[in-house]
Amino acid sequence: MTRIGLLGGSFNPAHAGHRHISVEAMRLLGLDEIWWLVSPQNPLKSPRGMASLGARLASAEAAARHPRIRPMVIEAELGTIYAVDTVAALRRRRPDVDFIWLMGADIVPELHRWHRWRRFAASIPIAVLARPGYRGAAYLAPAMAWLRRWRRPRSAARHWTGWTAPAIILLDIRTTPVSATAIRAADPGWARRLASRLPKEPKV
Repeated sequence: MTRIGLLGGSFNPAHAGHRHISVEAMRLLGLDEIWWLVSPQNPLKSPRGMASLGARLASAEAAARHPRIRPMVIEAELGTIYAVDTVAALRRRRPDVDFIWLMGADIVPELHRWHRWRRFAASIPIAVLARPGYRGAAYLAPAMAWLRRWRRPRSAARHWTGWTAPAIILLDIRTTPVSATAIRAADPGWARRLASRLPKEPKV
């Protein structure tokens, strides 16, 4: 079975931090590929200030710089909005693949706000990768109060295909301070310049 990590997000824009946690996830979890799922619109984020899907995908393609990191807009193709539905659709489409969901530690504090988040957690193993300043917040997150009973030790990281979800592992990796928020603040015109070089929205 192919082992694929799923990293969902707005990628507004994608940056070296996304690549860093992806490379670390491949190393620690023994992944064959990582799919960057560039979301058409994160339901928990305002569309205000959100770059076009084409610009965000282009930023992901530029940031990936790895033959086994594959940016894509598959949620637009599937017509899914929520991670729980995306995972279900991908499992139906690719029964030959073992999937694991990847997220930065900065996402864990909001996990309990995800649509049907317990069903999502029961549908796929989750690997959490360290992000600067979020170690304590991740451990104390509301969702972790429920998930911590299914926490797996780091020594078991490469054996995740044998886990039954819910299952979660916290991977303490070297962190990088870069963030999409900081990039947008330092370069407000990044998306406009990138979009001007795109012929049209990506085909889905």
